[in-house]
Amino acid sequence: MENCIFCKIIRGEIPSYKVYEDNDVVAFLDISQATKGHTLVVPKIHSSNLIDIDTVTLSKVMIVAQKIATSMMKTLDGIKGINIVNNCGEDAGQSVMHFHVHVIPRYSKDDFVMHGLNPGKTENLGSIAALIKTKI
Repeated sequence: MENCIFCKIIRGEIPSYKVYEDNDVVAFLDISQATKGHTLVVPKIHSSNLIDIDTVTLSKVMIVAQKIATSMMKTLDGIKGINIVNNCGEDAGQSVMHFHVHVIPRYSKDDFVMHGLNPGKTENLGSIAALIKTKI
Protein backbone atom coordinates (compact mmCIF):
# COMPACT_ATOMS: atom_id res chain seq x y z
CA MET A 1 0.00 0.00 0.00
CA GLU A 2 1.34 3.35 -0.98
CA ASN A 3 0.62 5.34 2.21
CA CYS A 4 1.08 2.57 4.78
CA ILE A 5 3.90 3.50 7.19
CA PHE A 6 5.00 -0.14 7.53
CA CYS A 7 5.08 -0.58 3.75
CA LYS A 8 7.25 2.55 3.58
CA ILE A 9 9.61 1.08 6.19
CA ILE A 10 9.75 -2.19 4.23
CA ARG A 11 10.58 -0.27 1.02
CA GLY A 12 13.30 1.69 2.84
CA GLU A 13 11.52 5.03 2.49
CA ILE A 14 11.43 5.53 6.27
CA PRO A 15 14.38 4.62 8.49
CA SER A 16 14.00 1.95 11.15
CA TYR A 17 16.06 -0.06 13.59
CA LYS A 18 15.80 -3.51 11.99
CA VAL A 19 16.63 -6.55 14.07
CA TYR A 20 15.64 -9.16 11.45
CA GLU A 21 14.81 -9.40 7.76
CA ASP A 22 14.23 -12.18 5.26
CA ASN A 23 12.28 -12.46 1.99
CA ASP A 24 8.89 -12.44 3.73
CA VAL A 25 9.20 -10.72 7.10
CA VAL A 26 10.91 -7.75 8.70
CA ALA A 27 11.27 -6.98 12.41
CA PHE A 28 12.20 -3.59 13.79
CA LEU A 29 12.12 -1.76 17.09
CA ASP A 30 8.84 -0.01 17.86
CA ILE A 31 9.40 3.74 17.84
CA SER A 32 7.22 3.89 21.00
CA GLN A 33 9.04 1.44 23.24
CA ALA A 34 6.66 -0.06 25.84
CA THR A 35 9.79 -1.58 27.37
CA LYS A 36 13.41 -1.76 26.26
CA GLY A 37 13.56 -3.94 23.13
CA HIS A 38 9.86 -3.74 22.12
CA THR A 39 9.90 -5.08 18.55
CA LEU A 40 7.35 -5.23 15.74
CA VAL A 41 7.27 -8.24 13.42
CA VAL A 42 5.70 -7.35 10.08
CA PRO A 43 5.02 -9.31 6.88
CA LYS A 44 6.37 -7.70 3.73
CA ILE A 45 3.07 -8.41 1.95
CA HIS A 46 0.42 -5.94 3.08
CA SER A 47 -2.55 -7.40 4.94
CA SER A 48 -4.78 -5.18 7.03
CA ASN A 49 -5.08 -7.36 10.11
CA LEU A 50 -5.20 -10.86 11.60
CA ILE A 51 -8.47 -11.65 9.83
CA ASP A 52 -7.14 -10.72 6.37
CA ILE A 53 -3.68 -12.31 6.45
CA ASP A 54 -3.15 -15.67 4.76
CA THR A 55 -2.14 -18.54 7.02
CA VAL A 56 1.22 -19.17 5.33
CA THR A 57 2.35 -15.58 5.92
CA LEU A 58 0.89 -15.63 9.43
CA SER A 59 2.99 -18.71 10.20
CA LYS A 60 6.12 -17.00 8.90
CA VAL A 61 5.47 -13.94 11.09
CA MET A 62 4.95 -16.10 14.18
CA ILE A 63 8.12 -18.11 13.52
CA VAL A 64 10.08 -14.86 13.38
CA ALA A 65 8.33 -13.61 16.54
CA GLN A 66 9.52 -16.78 18.28
CA LYS A 67 13.09 -16.18 17.04
CA ILE A 68 13.01 -12.59 18.28
CA ALA A 69 11.61 -13.67 21.67
CA THR A 70 14.28 -16.36 22.02
CA SER A 71 17.02 -13.85 21.22
CA MET A 72 15.58 -11.37 23.71
CA MET A 73 15.59 -13.98 26.49
CA LYS A 74 19.28 -14.65 25.78
CA THR A 75 20.48 -11.08 25.30
CA LEU A 76 18.45 -8.53 27.27
CA ASP A 77 19.61 -8.16 30.86
CA GLY A 78 16.88 -8.47 33.47
CA ILE A 79 14.20 -9.88 31.18
CA LYS A 80 11.68 -12.02 33.05
CA GLY A 81 9.16 -12.79 30.28
CA ILE A 82 7.74 -11.75 26.93
CA ASN A 83 4.35 -10.76 25.57
CA ILE A 84 3.42 -11.51 21.97
CA VAL A 85 0.53 -9.16 21.15
CA ASN A 86 -1.64 -8.44 18.13
CA ASN A 87 -4.27 -5.71 18.08
CA CYS A 88 -6.87 -6.53 15.43
CA GLY A 89 -8.89 -3.47 14.43
CA GLU A 90 -8.92 0.14 15.50
CA ASP A 91 -11.23 -0.47 18.47
CA ALA A 92 -8.77 -3.10 19.72
CA GLY A 93 -5.91 -0.62 19.63
CA GLN A 94 -4.51 -1.27 16.14
CA SER A 95 -3.06 2.05 15.00
CA VAL A 96 -1.30 0.91 11.80
CA MET A 97 -3.59 -1.07 9.49
CA HIS A 98 -0.86 -3.46 8.37
CA PHE A 99 -0.84 -6.79 10.21
CA HIS A 100 1.93 -6.99 12.81
CA VAL A 101 2.74 -8.53 16.14
CA HIS A 102 4.43 -6.86 19.07
CA VAL A 103 7.20 -8.76 20.87
CA ILE A 104 7.42 -7.00 24.21
CA PRO A 105 10.08 -7.94 26.76
CA ARG A 106 8.93 -7.83 30.37
CA TYR A 107 11.29 -6.95 33.16
CA SER A 108 8.74 -6.98 35.98
CA LYS A 109 5.12 -7.98 36.36
CA ASP A 110 4.54 -4.36 37.30
CA ASP A 111 5.59 -2.96 33.90
CA PHE A 112 2.38 -4.09 32.18
CA VAL A 113 -1.24 -4.65 33.11
CA MET A 114 -2.62 -7.86 31.63
CA HIS A 115 -6.13 -9.20 31.42
CA GLY A 116 -7.17 -11.36 34.35
CA LEU A 117 -6.13 -8.86 36.99
CA ASN A 118 -9.62 -7.38 36.97
CA PRO A 119 -11.86 -10.41 36.37
CA GLY A 120 -15.01 -9.85 34.34
CA LYS A 121 -18.35 -11.60 34.40
CA THR A 122 -18.09 -15.38 34.11
CA GLU A 123 -21.71 -16.54 34.14
CA ASN A 124 -22.03 -16.76 30.34
CA LEU A 125 -18.71 -18.41 29.47
CA GLY A 126 -20.31 -21.66 28.24
CA SER A 127 -22.67 -19.92 25.83
CA ILE A 128 -19.95 -17.58 24.62
CA ALA A 129 -17.61 -20.54 23.93
CA ALA A 130 -20.40 -22.41 22.12
CA LEU A 131 -21.13 -19.38 19.93
CA ILE A 132 -17.47 -18.94 18.95
CA LYS A 133 -17.14 -22.67 18.15
CA THR A 134 -19.93 -22.47 15.54
CA LYS A 135 -17.71 -20.60 13.07
CA ILE A 136 -14.39 -22.40 13.49
